[in-house]
Amino acid sequence: MMDRRDFLKSVTASTAALHTLAARAGAARQLPVSSGLMPVAEASVEGHTKLATFQHRDETWTVYEDLRVRDGVLTFAASDGKARVLRKTAEATFAEEGPQHLGLDIKAIGMADADLLADKLLANGDPAEADVRRAAPPMNSDHGGEHRPEFRPGWNTFVGTRECSDTMPVFPAGNTRTYHPQQYVKELTLQMANQRHEGLVGGWMPAVRKVLPDGEDTYLEIVVFGDVMAHDRFIVQTWHRTARIRNGMISSVQYGYSYPSYTRRRQEPKAEDFYRGLLEFAEYWERQTSDLVPITLPDASWTDMVRYAFVKELMVRPGGDYPKYGAVDRDYYGSEYDGFQDIFTMSLYANMECGRFDQAHDVFDNYFTSFTDTLGMVNMRGPETAQFGLTLFLVSRYAQLTGDHKLVLKHQEKIEATARLLAELHDESLKLPASDPGYGLLHGWCESDSCLMPDPSIWNKPYFANSAFAVRGWRAIAGTWKMLKPAESAQLVADWSRRSELLEAALVRSVQANTWHDRTPPYVTQMPGVKIMFRDAIAKEHPSEQGWAHRCYTEMLHPDVLPEADANAVIDCMRAYGATTMGVVANVERANPYGRAILGFISYGYAHTLLRLNRVEEYILFLYAHRYHDHSRGSWTAGEVSGINGGGALFCIPAQQTIPLLVRWMLVFEEFDANHLHFGRAIPREWIVGGRPIGVTGAPTRWGRVSYRLAHRDASALVATVELPGRGELPEELHVSFRVPQGRTLRSATVNGRVASFGGTHRDAVIVHPGGERRFEVVAVLA
Repeated sequence: MMDRRDFLKSVTASTAALHTLAARAGAARQLPVSSGLMPVAEASVEGHTKLATFQHRDETWTVYEDLRVRDGVLTFAASDGKARVLRKTAEATFAEEGPQHLGLDIKAIGMADADLLADKLLANGDPAEADVRRAAPPMNSDHGGEHRPEFRPGWNTFVGTRECSDTMPVFPAGNTRTYHPQQYVKELTLQMANQRHEGLVGGWMPAVRKVLPDGEDTYLEIVVFGDVMAHDRFIVQTWHRTARIRNGMISSVQYGYSYPSYTRRRQEPKAEDFYRGLLEFAEYWERQTSDLVPITLPDASWTDMVRYAFVKELMVRPGGDYPKYGAVDRDYYGSEYDGFQDIFTMSLYANMECGRFDQAHDVFDNYFTSFTDTLGMVNMRGPETAQFGLTLFLVSRYAQLTGDHKLVLKHQEKIEATARLLAELHDESLKLPASDPGYGLLHGWCESDSCLMPDPSIWNKPYFANSAFAVRGWRAIAGTWKMLKPAESAQLVADWSRRSELLEAALVRSVQANTWHDRTPPYVTQMPGVKIMFRDAIAKEHPSEQGWAHRCYTEMLHPDVLPEADANAVIDCMRAYGATTMGVVANVERANPYGRAILGFISYGYAHTLLRLNRVEEYILFLYAHRYHDHSRGSWTAGEVSGINGGGALFCIPAQQTIPLLVRWMLVFEEFDANHLHFGRAIPREWIVGGRPIGVTGAPTRWGRVSYRLAHRDASALVATVELPGRGELPEELHVSFRVPQGRTLRSATVNGRVASFGGTHRDAVIVHPGGERRFEVVAVLA
């Protein structure tokens, strides 16, 4: 029996060995980003280990695995000459050695109003991805308490299928609620699990992979995935492989299916059964995500995260469309959360922007059928006022992008009722005395949890966010109804348009009147009449009407109805006075000497505004920080709220769907009102250095689907190719950005061979007026 000191030495040596294996993996040949079918000749298996042969759909399949490197591929070769290659990923789940938090004192970080981590990471322009990753210990997404038996820490990810109405949690050591690898590998301990690398098989597919150190040149690899061919209503049947890999060979392996063996009636599956199940799994998940717009980035893990977010949504939603906020535990899988507006708005938004129109249709139809009544009220305990306006905007966006007017008109009565609900709130505000600070502004809860408090009326306030999204919602739905029902809706359209203009004017006046210019930077309140800053209010008032400042500020910015100067002032205020953490919206609370937290969901609206205002470096920091500090490493389980000390977080699906929006907008971004379409506006400079292509094909916009590709022509020139729809109206302007690597500058540009110039805030964008052209080659020559 190894004593604890010998064990720790063993783990340290094993971890170093794993890093060596990972380095070898990076030096291996470039692997295909897609896990789809390819000619077998393109899937070299030279030097790979043959694992099994089995029959599947009238073909004979042979499985090979590259065990020479830790993250070697699995290849399925069929007798008909086709092959399927599954990449394997792995990220360290433990903190890197050296000082944490960039060497800053955690007490200073927590107590400071300013976002010290963001300030340091942005000091030299674009933040470095590696620096952001190291800026805090990994979020481990531990969904359990501190006092658990050795093999019962909290789960950190889960597996499932679209059809099943529940999910199966997977724990750090690879066990589920029904299967325990440690029954077969007695040496497996939680200490080993705490030094694991974690990832997925298939790159983005929900096959959990855990790599645990087990001595010199040896590691345990545990793979778990849901059986996509099972038909249980609530039980996720699971496939398991627990292998010890030593010096590039499998020295022992155990296959499992859902439960431990029991007499001759339940025996462990054969290798052929496991690999057939894995092949069926890969085919299934490719079908489920086949409509996602193809995205190409230098680091495939970013595109993997985008696709995996939609996979995770399908596993969480029973039947793929019924809403759930979280998974596994009552918080947040309980039915009391199902009608939460943020589940609907985030899902509809992300699926639409990434081209998943069928899923968007199902989410839209489900919510308006089952969770919205004929009065426009939602079937959830605490309505959020601003979310009604966001809903109207997204309904209009859906009609714009998909052309599916039939579904919109199917729910016409409820959509109009939603707009009337906001109109009633507007009318009530206009009955107040003109001297009232909230005159003309919509009063209502900003946060669903207001309803849980002893006196919910404390939060029935004129938060600027309520009015900002009402303006955007009315403006959008008026345009949609004018298009769909020009004659019969004329009166409604006129009323919504009038209200949006009246409310916008009142909102801007009030925001400007409630900006405190005696501070540097100026302090912008979240509602009129406030006399105390939000962090002080939370510390002194119990409860405080400013308790959800993070939501209020984010939803105040996102609708894009404030003048640019005021929107910039709000962002500066948030960064300076405690409303951001590492560049992401903070979960605002009183100053805390033990740290501060990131708001994983909702905050995407803040990022949208950063990009609109061309605060690109801050946008990139948001992108990096959200990935590395609001997702568990490797398993990519997103937290509703995540600290920066390496603790756990409660999973929620809206947080998971943030990365798809950020990546999509980074490549193709359209402004709400101006007829401007931006390409490559927020590509990190460091991603340009390697010379690999970057792009997206068929990104939906209100003008139709567009494509964008950025590549190096040679060492001194970048070429951006933009393709617009073949027919229909076009944007007035295309802004094609070239964020060149540090040390290089832009010298000249051409558009389809014609001399062009650089414009935009940072003089790094070629502004193109399409005229009648629909394809553009924009060349930027570097100095």
